[in-house]
Amino acid sequence: MIELLASRYAYALMFVLLAIGLYMMIANENLVKKLIGVNLFQTAIFLFFVAVAYVEGGSSPVVPADPDPGAQLIASPLPHVIVLTAIVVGVALTAVGLALIVRIYAEYGTLREDTLREVRADD
Repeated sequence: MIELLASRYAYALMFVLLAIGLYMMIANENLVKKLIGVNLFQTAIFLFFVAVAYVEGGSSPVVPADPDPGAQLIASPLPHVIVLTAIVVGVALTAVGLALIVRIYAEYGTLREDTLREVRADD
Protein backbone atom coordinates (compact mmCIF):
# COMPACT_ATOMS: atom_id res chain seq x y z
CA MET A 1 0.00 0.00 0.00
CA ILE A 2 2.82 2.41 0.87
CA GLU A 3 4.56 1.58 -2.41
CA LEU A 4 1.38 2.32 -4.35
CA LEU A 5 0.99 5.71 -2.64
CA ALA A 6 4.65 6.51 -3.23
CA SER A 7 4.33 5.77 -6.94
CA ARG A 8 0.98 7.58 -7.33
CA TYR A 9 1.55 10.55 -5.00
CA ALA A 10 -0.14 12.99 -7.41
CA TYR A 11 -3.41 11.07 -7.11
CA ALA A 12 -3.15 10.95 -3.32
CA LEU A 13 -2.51 14.71 -3.22
CA MET A 14 -5.43 15.24 -5.59
CA PHE A 15 -7.80 13.34 -3.30
CA VAL A 16 -6.56 15.26 -0.25
CA LEU A 17 -7.10 18.62 -1.99
CA LEU A 18 -10.47 17.47 -3.27
CA ALA A 19 -11.60 16.41 0.21
CA ILE A 20 -10.37 19.61 1.87
CA GLY A 21 -12.02 21.79 -0.78
CA LEU A 22 -15.30 19.90 -0.56
CA TYR A 23 -15.25 20.09 3.24
CA MET A 24 -14.59 23.84 3.15
CA MET A 25 -17.48 24.41 0.75
CA ILE A 26 -19.93 22.38 2.84
CA ALA A 27 -18.87 22.96 6.45
CA ASN A 28 -17.94 26.65 6.54
CA GLU A 29 -20.48 29.41 6.96
CA ASN A 30 -18.10 32.17 5.81
CA LEU A 31 -18.44 33.00 2.11
CA VAL A 32 -14.72 33.77 1.67
CA LYS A 33 -13.81 30.35 3.07
CA LYS A 34 -16.34 28.76 0.72
CA LEU A 35 -14.66 30.50 -2.21
CA ILE A 36 -11.26 29.27 -1.04
CA GLY A 37 -12.77 25.77 -0.91
CA VAL A 38 -13.94 26.14 -4.51
CA ASN A 39 -10.40 27.14 -5.51
CA LEU A 40 -8.91 24.11 -3.73
CA PHE A 41 -11.45 21.87 -5.45
CA GLN A 42 -10.50 23.37 -8.82
CA THR A 43 -6.82 22.86 -8.09
CA ALA A 44 -7.46 19.19 -7.34
CA ILE A 45 -9.21 18.79 -10.69
CA PHE A 46 -6.30 20.53 -12.47
CA LEU A 47 -3.85 18.19 -10.76
CA PHE A 48 -5.95 15.21 -11.82
CA PHE A 49 -5.90 16.25 -15.48
CA VAL A 50 -2.15 16.80 -15.45
CA ALA A 51 -1.50 13.49 -13.64
CA VAL A 52 -3.67 11.54 -16.08
CA ALA A 53 -1.96 13.19 -19.08
CA TYR A 54 1.53 12.20 -17.90
CA VAL A 55 3.18 9.67 -20.23
CA GLU A 56 6.16 7.74 -18.87
CA GLY A 57 9.01 8.29 -21.30
CA GLY A 58 6.89 10.56 -23.50
CA SER A 59 8.29 13.43 -25.49
CA SER A 60 6.84 16.74 -26.56
CA PRO A 61 4.26 16.58 -29.35
CA VAL A 62 6.52 18.30 -31.87
CA VAL A 63 6.93 16.07 -34.92
CA PRO A 64 10.53 16.01 -36.15
CA ALA A 65 11.45 16.59 -39.81
CA ASP A 66 12.33 12.91 -40.34
CA PRO A 67 9.83 11.01 -38.20
CA ASP A 68 10.74 7.49 -37.20
CA PRO A 69 7.42 5.65 -36.80
CA GLY A 70 7.06 3.98 -33.44
CA ALA A 71 10.37 5.35 -32.15
CA GLN A 72 9.00 7.14 -29.11
CA LEU A 73 5.87 7.91 -27.17
CA ILE A 74 4.34 11.32 -27.62
CA ALA A 75 2.37 13.06 -24.88
CA SER A 76 -0.92 14.65 -25.86
CA PRO A 77 -1.00 18.41 -25.28
CA LEU A 78 -4.81 18.53 -25.10
CA PRO A 79 -5.17 17.96 -21.30
CA HIS A 80 -2.62 20.66 -20.60
CA VAL A 81 -4.44 23.11 -22.87
CA ILE A 82 -7.71 22.29 -21.12
CA VAL A 83 -6.08 22.91 -17.73
CA LEU A 84 -4.68 26.27 -18.87
CA THR A 85 -8.14 27.28 -20.08
CA ALA A 86 -9.69 26.10 -16.83
CA ILE A 87 -7.16 28.13 -14.83
CA VAL A 88 -8.20 31.28 -16.70
CA VAL A 89 -11.87 30.48 -16.09
CA GLY A 90 -11.08 29.77 -12.42
CA VAL A 91 -9.37 33.14 -11.99
CA ALA A 92 -12.38 34.87 -13.56
CA LEU A 93 -14.74 32.89 -11.31
CA THR A 94 -12.71 33.88 -8.25
CA ALA A 95 -12.75 37.54 -9.26
CA VAL A 96 -16.52 37.54 -9.77
CA GLY A 97 -17.01 35.64 -6.50
CA LEU A 98 -14.89 38.12 -4.58
CA ALA A 99 -16.75 41.04 -6.16
CA LEU A 100 -20.06 39.49 -5.09
CA ILE A 101 -18.71 38.88 -1.58
CA VAL A 102 -17.61 42.51 -1.27
CA ARG A 103 -21.05 43.66 -2.45
CA ILE A 104 -22.84 41.31 -0.03
CA TYR A 105 -20.70 42.56 2.86
CA ALA A 106 -21.39 46.19 1.92
CA GLU A 107 -25.13 45.52 1.78
CA TYR A 108 -25.63 43.25 4.80
CA GLY A 109 -22.51 43.75 6.94
CA THR A 110 -21.80 40.04 7.32
CA LEU A 111 -20.31 37.14 5.39
CA ARG A 112 -21.86 34.32 7.41
CA GLU A 113 -24.36 32.32 5.42
CA ASP A 114 -26.71 31.61 8.33
CA THR A 115 -26.87 35.31 9.28
CA LEU A 116 -27.53 36.24 5.65
CA ARG A 117 -30.43 33.78 5.53
CA GLU A 118 -31.93 35.30 8.68
CA VAL A 119 -31.55 38.83 7.32
CA ARG A 120 -33.08 37.83 3.98
CA ALA A 121 -35.99 36.10 5.76
CA ASP A 122 -36.72 39.32 7.69
CA ASP A 123 -36.87 41.37 4.48
